[in-house]
Amino acid sequence: MMIGISQENLRNLARFRHAIRRLLHFSEEGVRQAGLTPHQHQLLLGVAGFTGTGHATIGELAEFLQLRHHSVVGLVDRAQKMGWLKRRPNPQDRRQVHVSLTTAGARKLRQLADLHRKELIGMRRSLDLLDVDPQRESKRGPRARTPRRRDPR
Repeated sequence: MMIGISQENLRNLARFRHAIRRLLHFSEEGVRQAGLTPHQHQLLLGVAGFTGTGHATIGELAEFLQLRHHSVVGLVDRAQKMGWLKRRPNPQDRRQVHVSLTTAGARKLRQLADLHRKELIGMRRSLDLLDVDPQRESKRGPRARTPRRRDPR
């Protein structure tokens, strides 16, 4: 055992990482079945939600996707050809372009969001089993587990 890290904390970390990998795998498969690549899905998510304005600039999308500016331009070009995105000049700064979803892009994203929401609900249930509360643990030591009641449904 590693000093300072309990076996339970290592187990929780391993289970959490496994849950993330399972979610990413589920997402990638679902996105491909819907006719998009994982990057295209992330692009649509970034356009719709990263800034909270319903649009984003290429620079903002590059930050969101952690890709280079020119790579995002190529992604936006292809998504625009598919009819999922549209561009318009930023009224405050003509050097920038606002990228937003088209009706078809919003429909595609909504379809995928519904799929992901169901998976996340199941994932949340499994992660609720993890005993992770850093504030309690630092003040009182690891908290005792309490038995969970089964859901009668």
